[in-house]
Amino acid sequence: MPSRLTALNVDVHDPARAGGFWAALLGREVRTGADGVLVPGSGTQLGLRFTATDEPKVGRDRMHLHLNSTDAADQRRTVAKALRLGARHLDVGQLPEEQHVVLADPEGGELCVIEPGTTFLAGCGFLAELTCEGSRDVGFFWAAALGWPLVWDEGPQTAVQSPRGGTKVSWDGPPSPRRGRERQRFDLTVAGGDLADEVARLTAIGATPLGPRPDGTTGLADPDGNVFLLRAVG
Repeated sequence: MPSRLTALNVDVHDPARAGGFWAALLGREVRTGADGVLVPGSGTQLGLRFTATDEPKVGRDRMHLHLNSTDAADQRRTVAKALRLGARHLDVGQLPEEQHVVLADPEGGELCVIEPGTTFLAGCGFLAELTCEGSRDVGFFWAAALGWPLVWDEGPQTAVQSPRGGTKVSWDGPPSPRRGRERQRFDLTVAGGDLADEVARLTAIGATPLGPRPDGTTGLADPDGNVFLLRAVG
């Protein structure tokens, strides 16, 4: 079985605060352990994991989350709730006619509350999309890595989604130059205790193995050089 994308793993200064914000915003629980603060997902919704770092956030993140809206009032409620929980409005150059609302979470991570009626996100659930900077090729790599179909392939843009639906993962063109250490990475789980076979499979389709890490995970890099983590479960 391919690896399962369990969470977006984010380095933050205060994992408890970040986890509490996202759990309250998404209506989920918080689980705290040696490997950070987890806001679990589900079979169709992406989870979020927050791990502690002393390093500052440098520039805009290469990945950010899109939240869905059922109607205009629902969009306003989500924005108001996020602001009450500690988010702030963010100007990233959006145009006045654009209807999505850009916010920053308490750790400065960008997120968008998308206007209703966006057909690309229809049926994706509340946590509708993780959108990333990335090449077209990396979209094809992740489709093969996760065993998910490619649901969008137009120009430089690609997207994948679980066959069961839910949160889409998209890439919106070539990545910008790196600005220090990346604080975000995919967190994948592998059923069973031995990661060697999965590392070999991912390497064969274009990943670069980086070896075991002190936290018990194994690191790899995708074809764009983005680090991701494998962890054994069960």
